[in-house]
Amino acid sequence: MKSTLFSINDIAKALGVSASTVSRALKNHPDISRETREKIQAYAKKVNYRPNALAISLKQQRSYTIGLIIPEIQHHFFSSIISGVEGFAYANGFRVMICQSNEDYTREIINTQALLDHRVDGILVSLGKNTHHFDHFQNLIDHGLPIVFFDRVCEALKTDRLVTDDAEGAKSVTRYMIETGRRNILHLSAPQHLLIGRERCRGYCEALQEHGIAIRENLILQCDNRDEVLRLKDQILSIIPEVDAIFAVNDFTAIAVIQLLQQHGYKIPEQVAVAGFGDDPIASIVQPSLTTVEQKGFEMGREAVHMLIERINNPEETIHPAIKVFPTTLKIRDST
Repeated sequence: MKSTLFSINDIAKALGVSASTVSRALKNHPDISRETREKIQAYAKKVNYRPNALAISLKQQRSYTIGLIIPEIQHHFFSSIISGVEGFAYANGFRVMICQSNEDYTREIINTQALLDHRVDGILVSLGKNTHHFDHFQNLIDHGLPIVFFDRVCEALKTDRLVTDDAEGAKSVTRYMIETGRRNILHLSAPQHLLIGRERCRGYCEALQEHGIAIRENLILQCDNRDEVLRLKDQILSIIPEVDAIFAVNDFTAIAVIQLLQQHGYKIPEQVAVAGFGDDPIASIVQPSLTTVEQKGFEMGREAVHMLIERINNPEETIHPAIKVFPTTLKIRDST
């Protein structure tokens, strides 16, 4: 079906004037008589004329569009990021194109190419957990696009980065469980090639060391989602008699392990205390309610797009990459 969108040329042909006359009339140029301006503007309104954003962006070398790549939209933290990004971006005249990598490296590459093809002015990125190579991001930089990484960041590239104080957050929740009498704490961790995985594991280990508790490798298990909990359930259940607490790298993993333990007759927190990370809304609804670490997704999103717009608006400035760290808050609930 042929597009019914009217162009400047269509309006000019219909009214018997030149395209340049239409263009200037739509901009209220004083060289065009009032009568002609009103005639052209009325016709443009009648046919629902809208400027060609692509043509304007090519002329101005600016699309006023920002790309956003996140691992998964349904995650509360990332949806909070989107809210923060969109609010600040739209208030500053930018639109946002949102892409979901779904934790897939190939899709992440496709996303970066799509955003490049659509001439975005800059890109915000949180890495997929299966990303080990970064040539697709270097390609964006080589094309002159500023990039800001947030949460799951790329340390190999010299770009602005925003992160949660993951180590301190993990340390605070582990320390709390130790101070309430727990000594044998299982850590369900994220992949260690991700900075958040390493930092949360580091915080867990430092809390143990501060209290004179030995770090036991068998009590650190890579398991960071519900599917992994189900896949490793036999291994987890075999470890449980040795532990009195579990610190999971995120809330969904913590809730999945609570449900697993409850199905096998364990009482939470009497026999095993459980804590997560992220403060997803479900953390306060699940029974028992989940002790967790609050992340500031909305604030991180606002600051990330603010940093990106600064880079977009000042392309000639040589500014050293900035790293901004957001503090966390421990939310103590019934699961501990």
